This record gives sequence, C-alpha cells and structure tokens, in this order.
Amino acid sequence: MEANSQPVESAVESAPAPAITEEAIREELKNVVDPEIGLDVVSLGLIYDIKIDGAKVDVVMTLTSPGCPVAGSFMASVQSAVAQVPGVADCHVDLTFSPPWDPRTMASDEAKMMMGFYY
Repeated sequence: MEANSQPVESAVESAPAPAITEEAIREELKNVVDPEIGLDVVSLGLIYDIKIDGAKVDVVMTLTSPGCPVAGSFMASVQSAVAQVPGVADCHVDLTFSPPWDPRTMASDEAKMMMGFYY
C-alpha cells in the first residue's frame, strides 16, 4: 500500500486574532490602582496616550508625583494589565511628566469627588 502524500486539511480553522481596542485596554487598566490614593489609573487621568500597532501596544503615562517611590512596580502593573487584553503580544510603557499631572483637570469627576476636589 502506498502512503498518501496529500496534505491533510485541518478540521479546525485558525481564528483571527481579536481586534485590540483602546476601550478594552482602558477597561483592563481600571484594575491598576494607585497604591497611595487608592483609585485606578484611568480614573485618575494618569494614562495620557495609548497607541495600538497590530499586537503591540504603547502606553504613555504619568505618576501623581515625580518622586513616586513605587514608580517601577506601578509601571510594571500597567504593562501586565495591558498584556491581559486578548491579542496583545507586546506592551511598552513610557513615563512622562509633561504635562504635570493635575487632578483638578485630569481626573474623572468621580475621582475628583473621592479626592475632595469639588467643582
């Protein structure tokens, strides 16, 4: 008997990678809480920009103060959260202090209320 040299078709088609959206990333980032203030990075307005290029995500963020003692682990938490979004293969987090974070203008209304900023 001769061996069949025809390629075998896979019964399972590979599903396309899910589309990565800024909304999905921001939703996941709501799980990253500033250890000093106790509110998430999205509500605080610490996430300045999110760029998606295929499966690669670049995040530009700031901290509540330039001397934040947990800056490294905080940025790692942001990177880890973004990596949880389906389809993300790589995430890079850049830190900036320009413009400086101002909770009166950058935080959500709910976060302002929780921090005691009334408008």
